[in-house]
Amino acid sequence: MVAPKYYRRLFLIVPLAFTIPGSALAQQEPCIGNSAAITGPAAFTGQAIRMGAEIALEEINAKGGVLGKPLRFVQYDDAGTPPRGVDNTRRVALADKCVVILGGYHSTVSVAQVEPVHAIGIPFVGVLAANTQAIENGRNPNYMFRVSAKDKWVARFLVEQAAKVSKTGKIAFFYENTGWGNGAVPDVKAATAKAGKELVATETFNWNDQDMTAQAIRARDSGADVALFWALDREGNQLVRSMDKVGYKPTIIGAWGIAGNLGELAGPLANGVQVVQTYSFMGDLDHKGQALWQKIQTKYGLKDPSQIKMGSGIANTYDAVHIVAQAIEKAGAYDWKKVREALYQVRYEGLVAKYDPAFDSSDPERQDAILPSEYKLTVWSDGKLLPIAQTPYGRTN
Repeated sequence: MVAPKYYRRLFLIVPLAFTIPGSALAQQEPCIGNSAAITGPAAFTGQAIRMGAEIALEEINAKGGVLGKPLRFVQYDDAGTPPRGVDNTRRVALADKCVVILGGYHSTVSVAQVEPVHAIGIPFVGVLAANTQAIENGRNPNYMFRVSAKDKWVARFLVEQAAKVSKTGKIAFFYENTGWGNGAVPDVKAATAKAGKELVATETFNWNDQDMTAQAIRARDSGADVALFWALDREGNQLVRSMDKVGYKPTIIGAWGIAGNLGELAGPLANGVQVVQTYSFMGDLDHKGQALWQKIQTKYGLKDPSQIKMGSGIANTYDAVHIVAQAIEKAGAYDWKKVREALYQVRYEGLVAKYDPAFDSSDPERQDAILPSEYKLTVWSDGKLLPIAQTPYGRTN
């Protein structure tokens, strides 16, 4: 935790720093920064980002680093709060002088980071938060990139899955009252309309709400036989408990906010809850995935892939760091503007996907590197989040 005195000093220098042209700033350092939740209920996401970054950097540095220098990783805690994410962005850029900042788990933080990222001119590469507008923000040039899922595409993916299993064609949508949840509403409505299905219940809730009985009753009485969740594990747990309380048993399909520890929190009530992912360390792994898992075992002392929380976060970050390293090489300098431009030139055979290219400057939607074709459906089964085909909930379509 940074001492309050440091923050007071940082706030004093930031307005002046913003008036200095980017070219006049001191040379950036061989450093990749990150603001993420290290404390709080989503602390496992900050840990996942650190794992992916540290292992990627060990591989890169073992081969001589980038431009003859070893890359290092610095991470600061935002506890999922936007003001701290903004402060951390400034610290990473202006104090640490890192060449890139990675984004964390909470979309509310990523949306808040849009302003300081562009005011400073440091490239941002999100590795978890999926809010559409955080990346598709209308800025030109746009310094926000992402190697993760995007809510616009996640909404389409979830609605497609819902359409396959719904017998009534009626869908309910439960979403948290935050920038992430509210940002997903137009995406889900558009995807539902395009699929020719009916969104018959749209229910919201706040962080830390302990009872969603009223929302569950309204969704139950609407006739919806599929419920889409835009929730974190903590509130997802309360949702499934409230549904059980009122005898509501829809098929539940969720964005990956419920991919961390829902199985632990909700116990058997989580069984059958489906979740979108970009990667899973469970089940059969290809050569690259197996090699990374072995490094995770050795470095962090894990015994079984089921111990990994937010495997997509590890995999996305691992790929993102390798993409950033290649961009620095192509840029030929540790320079924010040059690295941003070079990100469009990177082609990389990654863990999650084949990035060919990673980003496309001609397409505003392609500030996102992972395409919907790479999304995967997993399901909670006896406390483990498994590829759905490997569980009793798997189906052939």
